[in-house]
Amino acid sequence: MVADVDEEIHRRPGVSPPPGENRLPFFMLVVSDPAQTGEPHPPTVPPQATPLVGLDDPSLYHSRELSWLEFNDRVLEEALDERNPLLERLKFMAIFSTNLDEYFMIRVAAIKQQIEAEVHRRSNDGRLPEEQLLAVSTRLRGSLDRFARLLRERILPELEGAGIRLVRYRDLDELRRAELRHTFEERVFPVLTPLAVDQSHPFPYISNLSLSLGVEMEELTGEGPVTHFARVKVPPSLPRFMPVEAAGAGRRFVMLEDVMANNLDALFPGMEIRASYLFRVTRDADLDIQEDEADDLLRAIESELRKRRFGEAVRLEVEAAMPEHIRRMLLDALVLGDVDLYQIEGMLGTSDLWTLANLELAELHDPPFTPAIPKRLIGQPDIFAAIREGDILLHHPYDSFDPVLQFLQQAAVDPQVLAIKQTLYRISGHSPTVQALIEAAENGKQVAALIELKARFDEENNILWARNLERVGAHVVYGLPGLKVHAKVILVVRDEPDGIRRYVHFGTGNYNERTARIYTDLSLFTCRPELGADVTQLFNSLTGFSKETLYQKLLVAPTSMRDGFVKLIRREAEHARAGRSASIVAKMNAISDAGIVHELYAASQAGVPIDLIVRGMCELRPGIPGVSETIRVRSIVGRFLEHSRIFIFGNGGEREVYIGSADWMGRNLDRRVETVVPVLDPGIRDHICDDMLAVLLADNCKTRWLRSDGTYARRKPSGAEPLLCAQELLLARAEAL
Repeated sequence: MVADVDEEIHRRPGVSPPPGENRLPFFMLVVSDPAQTGEPHPPTVPPQATPLVGLDDPSLYHSRELSWLEFNDRVLEEALDERNPLLERLKFMAIFSTNLDEYFMIRVAAIKQQIEAEVHRRSNDGRLPEEQLLAVSTRLRGSLDRFARLLRERILPELEGAGIRLVRYRDLDELRRAELRHTFEERVFPVLTPLAVDQSHPFPYISNLSLSLGVEMEELTGEGPVTHFARVKVPPSLPRFMPVEAAGAGRRFVMLEDVMANNLDALFPGMEIRASYLFRVTRDADLDIQEDEADDLLRAIESELRKRRFGEAVRLEVEAAMPEHIRRMLLDALVLGDVDLYQIEGMLGTSDLWTLANLELAELHDPPFTPAIPKRLIGQPDIFAAIREGDILLHHPYDSFDPVLQFLQQAAVDPQVLAIKQTLYRISGHSPTVQALIEAAENGKQVAALIELKARFDEENNILWARNLERVGAHVVYGLPGLKVHAKVILVVRDEPDGIRRYVHFGTGNYNERTARIYTDLSLFTCRPELGADVTQLFNSLTGFSKETLYQKLLVAPTSMRDGFVKLIRREAEHARAGRSASIVAKMNAISDAGIVHELYAASQAGVPIDLIVRGMCELRPGIPGVSETIRVRSIVGRFLEHSRIFIFGNGGEREVYIGSADWMGRNLDRRVETVVPVLDPGIRDHICDDMLAVLLADNCKTRWLRSDGTYARRKPSGAEPLLCAQELLLARAEAL
């Protein structure tokens, strides 16, 4: 919890071991002394008696919603960690706020929809929707108070010490105020549209995430003073942090709303301004695509995008000084209750802190790095020849994303390439990936692109790229009715002297060169015939009417993945019961599927040691006697977003490794098209286990242990144990290549 973070975080900057140290065998790094590392319980415990409660009992599950809030608190903890450069700490505060905005637009909005529809279904942890909403509201207020205190008492003073100051308009000298008044009249005033609220002017529509000033003013009439209220939107088209020009002042900024509030007389001449108060509204922003609209998915999504800004209000944030009567008026107008009202001490709309976090001050950021190119690809102009020599694994961002682009760009111009097929989920604004597909289509190759138009908050960008591809003759499929296509796969079909060969790329992350610099993900290149055949079948099912659900090697959702994972988990339980070597190590973004949790509990009861690295929410409760004593769950939050999904099964000593796009969540297993691929190359399999996962499991710098009560405790190194930051160590290794 952030409240305890000052006691949890080590203040002295740590130094990661040099490359090559701590490279112990995989299972030696998994097992360590809990008394020395702060681990909540041992990794292996003899099988226990059957518990008194069934494995579906709500008491065995964490709240999904509260678990997500715990994750966001871990993000906020990074803003307290003085080992992070100052603007990186500010970045984590901006991430916390951006995450929270999306959480309300999607998760809280979904809960409120259930309440409105009178859905009385309980969550896995036994709460009704009304109880979930109240629990979220109650839990979140403490986090928001800590955020405001951290910004006010720690981050802003440290920014000021570094020459970056947020100043109040009223504290400026007369000359600076005159300059800002001129800027206001020239650049701000023409953009503003004051909207009166009275019997003749109904309460205006407040757009999603918009910041507004509620203005109280007084008019003197023959019958005495009359009070009026108006709303003035803080224009998002203008910079929110207005620079203050002054010799020797360093980087000084005044908030746009502060300048507006002190110049309201220009908007309301003849009125006496009594006060103004800032508020912010969040609305439901999820798309609602009906099954009968799916025959024209593109138009349906375009229509829903236009509606998004008009979604129902789900949150009202107000500054602390706003009086009760204005709060009541806003709540009534927005059809919200007290549970939806959040009083904010200090700055509203703190996702805008990205502006300051992105200031180009190198000494206040993480040191830059150049992603590595694997030795097999250095100086190799023909990536297909390299793949024919054997499977290739890349670990982003430590390894460059360029080979993925090279794979597509070479395919686009290679006369031997006949066809390129690719799934696309989140695409960058100037995507070289799509540009390569466009070039391939222009060169006469058959190009099929399955673009997921329902990729949340990337819909408009994906629609634009889809139309560009269609213009050059590419086959474009706009997702599937009722399913999101989340799989990350490229298939290149090449005519070679010995026949047709299929080259495949599997990814755990998006085909987005920008996020590949900040997300940890895996890329696997292969031309194994059995995997090529499976991917061909997958694309046939996505673009045509194939109903085939059996695959040689791949686990594919929603057809075979759930059953595949259940069989793998149960196999480990059978190994354990038979006295053979058994283990499960898995890394993913979230665990919220009750069926998978049930299977993990049963495997733990059989004595299977289970280590889980779960960055975000986790409904599983580790360390419960007789239920989950052999399960440990840790979360790693650091410089890079841990995004890769890896699944390792001990299998009696013949361990199997899988990577893919899916988390253990109901939506991934049942309502999305996902792929998980076995790693068949023994060397790559060992590298993932003994180098990559082992380092993450040994991390004692950015790791937090999940306790059985749903809270997290930072892992601490023992007195003699060196501080090991997994991401720093992996980065150092890549730079040493």
